[in-house]
Amino acid sequence: MPRPTIGVLALQGDVREHLAALRSLDVEALAVRRTEELDTCDGIVIPGGESTTIAKLARTFGLLGPLRGRLADGMPALGTCAGMILLAERVEDGTADQETFGGLDVTVRRNAFGRQVDSFEGDVDFLGLEEPVHGVFIRAPWVEETGPGVEVLARVGAGAAVGRIVAVRQGRTVATSFHPEVGSDVRIHRLFRDLVSTGSTTGS
Repeated sequence: MPRPTIGVLALQGDVREHLAALRSLDVEALAVRRTEELDTCDGIVIPGGESTTIAKLARTFGLLGPLRGRLADGMPALGTCAGMILLAERVEDGTADQETFGGLDVTVRRNAFGRQVDSFEGDVDFLGLEEPVHGVFIRAPWVEETGPGVEVLARVGAGAAVGRIVAVRQGRTVATSFHPEVGSDVRIHRLFRDLVSTGSTTGS
């Protein structure tokens, strides 16, 4: 089986970290800034950053429409932090001009855990993984509501936000509130790679 090609939307955020994690898993990983690059991808990672800025840059680079189209056609996606917001169909506490790429039947609350000073780290039990993952939450969202086709993968285990949903899956699309690219644990990237490898949706 050929190696899957997974792009990382390279407009803002932890692009290098995601690329490094994917390449450690024998994936053909590339930074995506143009539609020609998107067309070669079997899956896409939407990294953290600032969701409204990423959406505006995607429009400027001519990627907003093509990316929405690929996602609607079933291209696998992994969204982390702001990427979760950008994959959500509905956003609470968004800006007046908030745009998303769509693909996940969820309602996400933007900056749900508070401002930058409220960022935190903690272990999170993740469905399908034997050991918890170390979650780094930076101005993170959480999922308020899920549609009937969405599976909850992780919730906050303790503290004021206990029970809040911080990871979900719908088909071959996965989103996390936290940053799995920080550190050396690549299990979530491996999960995504395996989802991508179940079938190619390359647009070229």
